[in-house]
Amino acid sequence: MSQGRGLLIVYTGPGKGKTTCALGTAFRAVGQGFRVLMVQFIKGSWHYGELDAAEMLGRDKFEIRPMGRGFVKVGGAATDPEDIRLCEQAWQFALEQIHSGKYELVILDEINYVISYKMLDGEKVAEALARRPEGVHVICTGRNAHPKLVELADLVTEMREIKHPYTRGIQAQRGIDY
Repeated sequence: MSQGRGLLIVYTGPGKGKTTCALGTAFRAVGQGFRVLMVQFIKGSWHYGELDAAEMLGRDKFEIRPMGRGFVKVGGAATDPEDIRLCEQAWQFALEQIHSGKYELVILDEINYVISYKMLDGEKVAEALARRPEGVHVICTGRNAHPKLVELADLVTEMREIKHPYTRGIQAQRGIDY
């Protein structure tokens, strides 16, 4: 259903809103009749509101696949080999789906993080995305986007924090942050 060349979009930067922006684009795409897949590279068992919202739209329209175990690389510790395995598995799954012809939009949520943590090779990811099918849009989210992805992308938006409630001691809010 996608018309023309699929775009590569990168939402990056230290500010809040990268995944939320991707979800907004997904919502718009579903409204235009696109089939959308979001592969979450880090999120795992914790329950996020977007999972329920996607279910309400219908799995045939919008599917979210959490494929990680939750937060990784906390406190500068060495990356757990299981997290690397899950990350590589998520990437192979995402790549298969990008080439499957089933989706017009594939969101690689948090892929920038796992590339910056050296769990995936950023140059290889960029090369693979450059060879994606003509009509498939791809969104990559997460801080510290790899320079090759930035160079390849059609649209790059950097989120910059100006003010955040957490700095005033306000915890994450249901319906806003998760």
